[in-house]
Amino acid sequence: MTSAGSDGAASPYSVAHLHHVRRPHYGRWLAAGLILVAFAAVVKAFVEGQIAWNVVAQFLTAQAILSGLVNTIVMTFWAMGLGIVLGILFAIMVMSPNPVLRSVSVFYIWFFRGTPLLLQLLLWFNLALVLPRLGIPGLFWFRTVDVMTPFVATLLGLGINQGAYTAEVVRGGILSVDRGQSEAAKTIGMTRLTTLRRIVLPQAMRVILPPIGNEVISMVKLTSIASVIQYAEILRNAQTIYFANARVIELLIVAAFWYLAVVTGRYLARSGTCRDRLRHRSLGVGQEYLPAVHQPARARRWRCHLGGRRSRRLPPRRRRAPPAQRP
Repeated sequence: MTSAGSDGAASPYSVAHLHHVRRPHYGRWLAAGLILVAFAAVVKAFVEGQIAWNVVAQFLTAQAILSGLVNTIVMTFWAMGLGIVLGILFAIMVMSPNPVLRSVSVFYIWFFRGTPLLLQLLLWFNLALVLPRLGIPGLFWFRTVDVMTPFVATLLGLGINQGAYTAEVVRGGILSVDRGQSEAAKTIGMTRLTTLRRIVLPQAMRVILPPIGNEVISMVKLTSIASVIQYAEILRNAQTIYFANARVIELLIVAAFWYLAVVTGRYLARSGTCRDRLRHRSLGVGQEYLPAVHQPARARRWRCHLGGRRSRRLPPRRRRAPPAQRP
């Protein structure tokens, strides 16, 4: 770059005289304006529409609505618990070298992921048409219509369906763990199940937990499908009320409010967990979830390599002598 001459003239490469001009983002402003106009139109429609907001406030804390809210949360908890247990079990089976277990798990995942959830709920609720009695012949039996209540049918339908999706999530988490972890555990005499329980699954949790959290949110909303088999959750109770007083939109707004409240609580809990992770981001990847005994794959392989040399009583590697210096 040339410098200015002795007469004080500016360099031809100088940019000091130029002014910085911000790039106009016309597309952003246009999109923001269209979104605001659409939002204002929706708000105007709800304000000027024939919606009795006093009815919304009246039924927001009604006993039937709160009872449905409790039933929704209880069903979400039990269905997710059943789905996680079945998901872990069938994920292990689908990775098993046993062809029978692998075939059964593949069929389970294929069938329950390939059929609609509403169809599965109706099949469980009408199971008495296929099996009038349930039990062990000669010991005890029950009428299926007495056992298969709306709660049991909803639990089996949602839980078993969720297990098929959770199995794929768990299988992906297990495959994300380095294979050297299992090989190192095998060299010290661990069985396959012990390796899975103490080595692989704890490390796979950092991959499994985020999708499972999203599945909890989906499960809260999927409980509304159980209203077709008369399970008394939020939407079912809201429908029962507006069938009586003809306040359809008002009761649907009440149900939407409580669904959003439950999902928002789940979002806040997840954001709090994310803040805790950022506080401890000085730790290594996954160390906020794993015990201190679980080390990165490369370190574990090196330690197992050293342990193998010690167990075989191999002589330690000798260092090369430095070359002799010339006089």
